Amino acid sequence: MDADWPLIAVRFALYLTLSGLFGLSAFGIYGLEQGERRDALALRPWLLGTGFLAFVFSGIALALLAAAMAGTPHWPIDRDAITMLLAGTAAGTAWKVRMIALVMASIGALMATRRTMPLGLVALSSGVALATLAWTGHGAMDEGWTGWVHLVADILHLLSAGAWVGALLGLGLLVMRSARRIDAAHLTLTHRALHGFGLVGTMVVGTIVVTGLINTWLLVGLANLPSLGTTTYGRLLIAKLALFGTMLVLASLNRFRLTPAFERSVATGDHKGALRSLRTSLAVETACVIMILTLVSWLGTLEPPASAM
Repeated sequence: MDADWPLIAVRFALYLTLSGLFGLSAFGIYGLEQGERRDALALRPWLLGTGFLAFVFSGIALALLAAAMAGTPHWPIDRDAITMLLAGTAAGTAWKVRMIALVMASIGALMATRRTMPLGLVALSSGVALATLAWTGHGAMDEGWTGWVHLVADILHLLSAGAWVGALLGLGLLVMRSARRIDAAHLTLTHRALHGFGLVGTMVVGTIVVTGLINTWLLVGLANLPSLGTTTYGRLLIAKLALFGTMLVLASLNRFRLTPAFERSVATGDHKGALRSLRTSLAVETACVIMILTLVSWLGTLEPPASAM
């Protein structure tokens, strides 16, 4: 079966924008103090921008998903198929919940600068919006207790990955600031944010690993592991795991070598080299994220080995 590239592209856009919205709002809560959220990151424009894009891409995704389910062309838009999808499927209900959640997130973003509560509303609402993607993939394909385990694992996987993506965005905005706008206060803030993500990052990685193992067991099955590399799904999954392993190495490098080196450089007043190393590491890690989200978007359109048995 040929790949449905328009659907894959819009799935990627949704993963990226919803992860950015959720993860960046969460980063603003645990990584920044109240007085820093407007000045350090210009948080409001980023939240409003990612929320708006997620809203637009959700509309496109609805039309493409309806066409795929009905077996009709992408254009012209099949309004009857969309009506059936919204009225009679779990994916349609999830889409409506996502729209409501994105509206609530936008309301919170309009108020979220120095205050914690509106930012908490953005994080909660965008987390709900991100979780609804579980109903458009393999997480909703099983029934009974297996279905619930799969769905919960998929949701936790999405939220953990979103937290990582948003943290990379937040940290990237901090370290990529132009030299003329970097002062001692910004350097101190940047180090604190890098150090603060250490504990959160450990929990995020642990959740991704555990839920990833559950999803692999349910989607691939132990019996299919030896032949995993013989299928398109298996090769994409192997590539995803290799990229994730690379991200783990880079995250460990950031936490145990680059961040302490950055702290020492700030103390000595010679931070340019350490900051350059952090920028390079975060840029490579972000590139890995982009490739992983691309693979995940493609994998979600393929039949997993366990379903083919």
